[in-house]
Amino acid sequence: MKEDFHMNSPSQLNPDEARKLIRVQDWNNPTAGMANGFIQANLAILPKELAFEFLLFCQRNPKSCPIIDVTEPGSPVPILSAPNADIRTDLPKYRVYKNGELAEELSDITSYWNDDMVAFLIGCSFTFEDALLKNNIPIRHIEENRNVPMYITNVGCVGAGRFEGPMVVSMRPMTEKEAIRAVQVTSRFPSVHGAPVHIGNPEAIGINNVQRPDFGDAVTIKDGEVPVFWACGVTPQAVAMHVKPEIIITHAPGHMFITDLKNEEFSVL
Repeated sequence: MKEDFHMNSPSQLNPDEARKLIRVQDWNNPTAGMANGFIQANLAILPKELAFEFLLFCQRNPKSCPIIDVTEPGSPVPILSAPNADIRTDLPKYRVYKNGELAEELSDITSYWNDDMVAFLIGCSFTFEDALLKNNIPIRHIEENRNVPMYITNVGCVGAGRFEGPMVVSMRPMTEKEAIRAVQVTSRFPSVHGAPVHIGNPEAIGINNVQRPDFGDAVTIKDGEVPVFWACGVTPQAVAMHVKPEIIITHAPGHMFITDLKNEEFSVL
């Protein structure tokens, strides 16, 4: 018999309940709007040999890759952000890249895990969406039950060792008035991408067709709305395709890790 929390709205689950649903594969959807009020994180898992260079890459590109937590080599437990969790099972979908190519998408990476692996949890824009909703700013991909649209841009990241490549951005359409308020709201969350990096004219950052995202799903842009772009934690996936390490494991876009950390802990008043 299923536990009572299966009957709750996904937004009302606490992080432990949400991760349990995911762990037993009762939830394999994007996590936008799930466990509202708690930090969600992107994931990148690399061999220990590459960990320092990747950490340096994240430090040099804090808008795209704000670090939330890093595991000890070989440990699947993110001690600072969710000490009762398991990185290998607690995300709805993972992607495994080999030599820069997507090799597999799966719901459990236990078979790939070894004592040489280091997991990085990177801040996610889903965190500030709760604040946007509280300010009556619509989130179209939640309204349309879709994954957030994401695009590879022509904006280069600052390189570190072997890691270099383009910035990925996520997009949310809104009116110009709402965009101004969104800048004010999201700038309070510098540890989870902060304020937008671009507003309007997608071509200016190398996006030729806003209705054909590189990751996620296209969403409706209504008359009078402009696309608003934030730096995105899927950037490591674009970098992986550019750098072609022997192996890197990431979350599938939109399928995040839910931490025990509250959004308010990462808000700057």
